[in-house]
Amino acid sequence: MSHLNSLNPENKQKARGKVYLIPVPIAADQLHTVPQSVKEVCSSLHFFYVENTRTARRYLKAIDPDVAIDMLQFEEVSNRHKPDLTIFKQWLEQGHSVGIMSEAGCPGVADPGSDLVAKAQEWNYKVIPLVGPSSILLALMGSGFNGQGFRFAGYLPVKEPMRSKAIKDLETLSAQNNETQIFIETPYRNNQLLQEIIKHCKANTRLCIAADLTSDNEFLKTLPLASWKQKSPELHKRPVIFLLMAGNLQDVEKRQNQTVPPRRLDINT
Repeated sequence: MSHLNSLNPENKQKARGKVYLIPVPIAADQLHTVPQSVKEVCSSLHFFYVENTRTARRYLKAIDPDVAIDMLQFEEVSNRHKPDLTIFKQWLEQGHSVGIMSEAGCPGVADPGSDLVAKAQEWNYKVIPLVGPSSILLALMGSGFNGQGFRFAGYLPVKEPMRSKAIKDLETLSAQNNETQIFIETPYRNNQLLQEIIKHCKANTRLCIAADLTSDNEFLKTLPLASWKQKSPELHKRPVIFLLMAGNLQDVEKRQNQTVPPRRLDINT
């Protein structure tokens, strides 16, 4: 109970507002993927920055049917709609804690919200990221790729020749650094991107495709590109994370053996 009290944004001992980064299920109606402690924090907040007010209201009502939804205040933030920083600062200065939510997953990671967090840090307000589902980390966990050295590249360029160059560069970086390359695409271009990866990368490069994670239709599979070429899944309009690892397992193991292991702290010294 003391842990939940420390998370409670309306705790009277705390005069300054805080910023809570609120995870949202990455698959529709999968409320069980969000911890109860997050739901309790949401129920205590009255001020929010969200991507879409309508879906945010529906989510908050789903996790707390008793919430007085019309008493909550919302401001929108998206890639096309910059946040109103004046209102954000006013809320915090008045001692109100503010929740930031994206449409799915964790705000600020391949989603809007980082501008607000940057300002909160600059203004010296406490920022509290809450535990919840991240499609990027879930895909990495299930890929079998290097989880110690990885790079999230976000969206690749849409136009050529920048797009094919970006794909080739990812494969090169993976080979040079023994590094997992993680990237995403607008859902209606997923099938096209898969074919471009097959076209521009080596046949023994491995690709993990993670689609519809945490949903009933979840798909997560790692194969060499030669295998994906023979049979490609239908990815149109599905949320997908792509992960690329250059070379086969033997190549990766050889690179790992050549890599100097990180120095570990000896707690006995």
